[in-house]
Amino acid sequence: MLEKNNNILIIGAGLCGSLLALRLAQRDYNITLIEKRPDLRKTEQDAGRSINLALSDRGLRGLRLAGVEEKAKELCIPMLGRMIHDKEGNTFLSKYSGREDEYINSVSRPGLNMLLLDAVEAMPNVTIHFNLGCKTVDLEKGSATFKNYNTNEEVTFSGDVLLGTDGAGSMVRKSMFLHRKFLFSFSQEWLTHGYKEITIPATKDGGYRTDKSALHIWPRGEDMLIALPNLDGSFTVTLFLPYSNSDYCFDNLTTPEMVTEYFTKEYPDAVALMPNLVEEFFENPTGPLGTIKCAPWHSYGKTLILGDAAHAIVPFYGQGMNASFEDVVVFDEILDKHEGKADWNTIFSEYEKARKKDTDAIADLAVDNFHEMKEHTASPLFQAKRKLETAFEAQFPNKYYSKYSLVTFNEHITYYEALQRGRAQDKAILNLIADGKLPDTMALEEKLKLVIKETEDILHDDAVAFG
Repeated sequence: MLEKNNNILIIGAGLCGSLLALRLAQRDYNITLIEKRPDLRKTEQDAGRSINLALSDRGLRGLRLAGVEEKAKELCIPMLGRMIHDKEGNTFLSKYSGREDEYINSVSRPGLNMLLLDAVEAMPNVTIHFNLGCKTVDLEKGSATFKNYNTNEEVTFSGDVLLGTDGAGSMVRKSMFLHRKFLFSFSQEWLTHGYKEITIPATKDGGYRTDKSALHIWPRGEDMLIALPNLDGSFTVTLFLPYSNSDYCFDNLTTPEMVTEYFTKEYPDAVALMPNLVEEFFENPTGPLGTIKCAPWHSYGKTLILGDAAHAIVPFYGQGMNASFEDVVVFDEILDKHEGKADWNTIFSEYEKARKKDTDAIADLAVDNFHEMKEHTASPLFQAKRKLETAFEAQFPNKYYSKYSLVTFNEHITYYEALQRGRAQDKAILNLIADGKLPDTMALEEKLKLVIKETEDILHDDAVAFG
């Protein structure tokens, strides 16, 4: 039976682990939080490693639960939509929503992590250890052995339960995979693209070189650039490019001349904003992009994985962090329901049952959005769809939510529900536009009725087909 004085061992003090530790400490559990990296509040961050993220409603809900939402908002820059850049340097703002209060936020990953660590450290029932790399996990005992990177000594910690929030490269998940005493399913799918980060620096007076109220996208079909603003006036720019088998790919961008030629040809307006482009291209690492799905997430009523350890996704819906924070919300709800009445095995089983379908859904949506962002955002058909959806949301805010809005701004709808309805709506609108059934002469309300009817027909047909 879980008791308030249970000792919980959490491996991984990134965003998910820090929020989880904070919330469980607030529920009066005794927490030992262990991180393999140095304390990021005391060390310089590595360049080129995802220094800012998109924080939206699901993530804010998790921060609100732990009482740190308002402090987190101080680190945020609102982004109202996608600023699309074509090859001629023309721009087009595609708003995320027709409702005025719906936008996403650019936030510093290390800044938010530091805020959470400060809040965790202030709790009297938490102990944090840094520079301890997990080497082995005893799933049945809820214990793990770590290497101390400062002394090279090994040390073992145990808890009444062990929670693995140690990211996409999770040692806790690896231990489940290698355990062989229960059936563990695991899949890891890589995109053919990698990513590299570059910087648009602030102006000399600390200002922004381009509009800070948007997420900037340079879609080019096979590849793209995106840029998110930072509080210091800079933008973090990310290039998504195939590894190989393309006119321009990481395999052949091997000289300063090739890099300059590629960027000047594809992103001329961006080149003018990045004075250190070539240097950063060769200095910063190239990172892979993959999706991880696995099951079960728990074993023996002693061990559970959450966040990226259980469901790493590609970053193209801006939901990786938000999904991990939502994990904490769902886990907290399960504790509310069962605490004092059930054992940890029941808690873990109920949590996975409640969550697995939704994390699979956002993983699939993120891959969908990768193709949408690099290929479709610049197409006239896509822009016509977004224009119509924005009008629906502005005029009928309680009757229509686009797929993006369902996923990003409706935290009380599950990812799975958002996927089902969102895909049906997209199909309905695109079909109706392509078939000329939404002429300019038709009243907006009549268009909405037609879209809703077509959507419901598609949902009905899907329900019949897939049961």
